[in-house]
Amino acid sequence: MNKQVNIKNKRARFEYELLDTYTAGIVLTGTEIKSIRASKASIAESFCEFNDRGELFVVNMTVDEYSHGTHYNHRPKATRKLLLNKKELQKLWKQVKNVGLTIVPLNLFVNEKGYAKLRISLAKGKKLYDKRNTLKDRDNQRTLARVKKNFK
Repeated sequence: MNKQVNIKNKRARFEYELLDTYTAGIVLTGTEIKSIRASKASIAESFCEFNDRGELFVVNMTVDEYSHGTHYNHRPKATRKLLLNKKELQKLWKQVKNVGLTIVPLNLFVNEKGYAKLRISLAKGKKLYDKRNTLKDRDNQRTLARVKKNFK
């Protein structure tokens, strides 16, 4: 693999306070992995949820249809199963049900073996004033870097 695929969810760090991070595999079909390797996917509006059997799924992840696919092409907004260890799934399920946290995808990448992986995080929603503080801190860091650059 000469081309690195790294699709990020930039809104997740702004909208949520990230608590714990996991790397999960994704159950995909042939045309889905080909589209992901061509960087034709988006996780901007996606989230993760459990079904009634305790399995974790990613919802609203958009994987564009493969351009050379036939009538066996996949659906772009299908729910896709995530693969984690049983202990990790139970821990996440407890946190989501009892504490009221949510699971958001952070980035979608292809590892060195060629498998698509999704980095997910257990997250707590930020309030409006927290978002303002995030913007203020980011602006302060930018001006500080600008001053350091001009000082040298």
